Amino acid sequence: MTDQQHPDESAENSGASRRDFLKQSSIMAAFAMTPPAAVTAVEKGLHEKVATRFEQMPLRVTINGTAQQLNIEPRVTLLDLLREQLNLTGTKKGCDHGQCGACTVHVDGTRVNACLTLAMTTEGCKVTTIEGLANGDQLHPMQEAFIKHDGFQCGYCTPGQIMSAVACIREGHADNPDEIREYMSGNICRCGAYSNIVDAIMDVKQGGQKV
Repeated sequence: MTDQQHPDESAENSGASRRDFLKQSSIMAAFAMTPPAAVTAVEKGLHEKVATRFEQMPLRVTINGTAQQLNIEPRVTLLDLLREQLNLTGTKKGCDHGQCGACTVHVDGTRVNACLTLAMTTEGCKVTTIEGLANGDQLHPMQEAFIKHDGFQCGYCTPGQIMSAVACIREGHADNPDEIREYMSGNICRCGAYSNIVDAIMDVKQGGQKV
């Protein structure tokens, strides 16, 4: 024999379902009837709270040989400082997660991903971007080598590639093509110009040019 649900129990469950439905309907109706101005006021208040949460702090940093005294929010990355505030747009925003290398710059001679570096951590440091490599109208040897060997196609990743290539030689990791590929592996070229990039780096290394 199959168990039969007790009539009282069925009625009770049905009543609970109706009560839940009525409660949910009332909440939805109340939200729908909320004046748009009230919703806007709440959103504005939240936005103002977020906007005023971070106080600006002083930052002293030398960028491409020029001393800068800035006031920035502590949450600002070096990449956004360079691009959005200083208009140094040669440093590219690719993945914004430190995975592509398009934002590579030098901080006190060491290559870093600007998208993962808080600008405040560069207090008192010397930052070099792609704009700071050339000497006036004279291109840096690595820039000339990239042009000579067609080390790019679309060019979006090229600033980061060049900055890493310079660091690769300075670090002593450019003695052979395999070593160059290993130490340039953090820089992605979606156009696939890797072999030409290696040729450019080898050219500068073997030419003994100062980088």
